[in-house]
Amino acid sequence: MSVTRRRRGAPRRDEPSARTRLVETATELFYQEGIRAVGIDTVVARSGVSKSSLYRTFASKDELIAAFAESENLRFWRWWDETVERYADAPSRQLRALLEGIGEQIASPQFRGCPFINLANEFPDREHPGTAIACANKREMRERLRAIARAVGARNPQRLGDQLALLIDGAYGHAVTLGPDGLKRELIDTAMVLVNAQAR
Repeated sequence: MSVTRRRRGAPRRDEPSARTRLVETATELFYQEGIRAVGIDTVVARSGVSKSSLYRTFASKDELIAAFAESENLRFWRWWDETVERYADAPSRQLRALLEGIGEQIASPQFRGCPFINLANEFPDREHPGTAIACANKREMRERLRAIARAVGARNPQRLGDQLALLIDGAYGHAVTLGPDGLKRELIDTAMVLVNAQAR
């Protein structure tokens, strides 16, 4: 993915703030190239924000990483909420729509893996502010999948939710290592096998 080089200096009234420009640029670079591979100078150069402005906004690279993680977290849950709201009274259709959406995401040429798994792999210390957000995202996804499992009437909704979370994260890894061909279909079909096995 190409990253736009932004104009330096203070933003005009109709332009995003320095913080927004920094987070947007860091999000693109960190996701496509890896967090450790991208230095602060690169973020500054691509965003058009001065280094002094960056350090007035973020005290350290770790704070910028946390802002990247939170931006990705908010984007993910916004997509999730919009998806499930379309099928408010049909939990089975909610699950299928979520899996279809994930299947489309991993088939994208810009897909570089799950940003939360990537972050936790690069920064395995669970006390790191970015990794804490990544881990919280995975816990929340598991809880939401357990809730869907309860709504579809699973005999053991906790187990089904955990299995679905494992399946989704496995699909992310499979797409990165072996490619996305046929993965969307297999993701949905396997999930339905798990759901049907839990039917009351």
